[in-house]
Amino acid sequence: MRGVRGSVTARPAGTATYRVGTSGWVYGDWRGRFYPQGLPQARWLSFYAEHFDTVELNAPFYRLPTEAAVARWRDLAPPGFRYAVKASRLITHLRRLRDCAEPLALFLDRMRPLGQALGPLLFQLPPSLARDDERLAGFLGLLPGGLGAAVEFRHPSWYCEPLYALLRARGVALCVNDWRAQPCPDVVTAALAYYRFHGPSGRYYGAYGIEGLRPWAERIRTAAATARDVYAYFNNDVDGAALEDARTLRALLAA
Repeated sequence: MRGVRGSVTARPAGTATYRVGTSGWVYGDWRGRFYPQGLPQARWLSFYAEHFDTVELNAPFYRLPTEAAVARWRDLAPPGFRYAVKASRLITHLRRLRDCAEPLALFLDRMRPLGQALGPLLFQLPPSLARDDERLAGFLGLLPGGLGAAVEFRHPSWYCEPLYALLRARGVALCVNDWRAQPCPDVVTAALAYYRFHGPSGRYYGAYGIEGLRPWAERIRTAAATARDVYAYFNNDVDGAALEDARTLRALLAA
């Protein structure tokens, strides 16, 4: 599947702006499917940004990026391009939202040089972390105002009205995800709406296709009646399925 150049301008619909991309861009099996065979990996991000107007940065989840790496991402972003950033696992998985003032401040300081290219932050909680409203409220209180943020919950106990009320009060989005067989409610809690697609056939595997994405497009349009900015990312990177699904969803939303 070769990349077909197209507009990377955000798609307006009513008062909402849609941005659709993939979770990461460095996948070996995308060479030849998307990236030209002779294109050096150092130029993959620039090539990707010619086709999509957003990408989800997953590398910061595993380790704090260097200042040079952040500056490079900033410099390679064309006008209007946005990075969503998956926050450090030190915050979400190791400290599990407790005693996070210092690592959060360090993380935010490191990412701020992205400037206009900085989109929302994603805080993905581990499946073993069950609902704890006090813990979550304490952490959300650390987030600075004006920061676009979403939380991806992976334990079903979180999905309840008190949680939605807490997120609304803090202006934080509930990340709607398609993850294994665990249903996730489609609830808008902020001006930001955030969607993640992990694969219909298993983790990171399988293509949704146009029929699989039509219902999602309708759900996202419904969310856009409330949200101002809608971000959606495909994490089913195997065999380049994420690329084709991102294009398909973008086209459905544009229509």
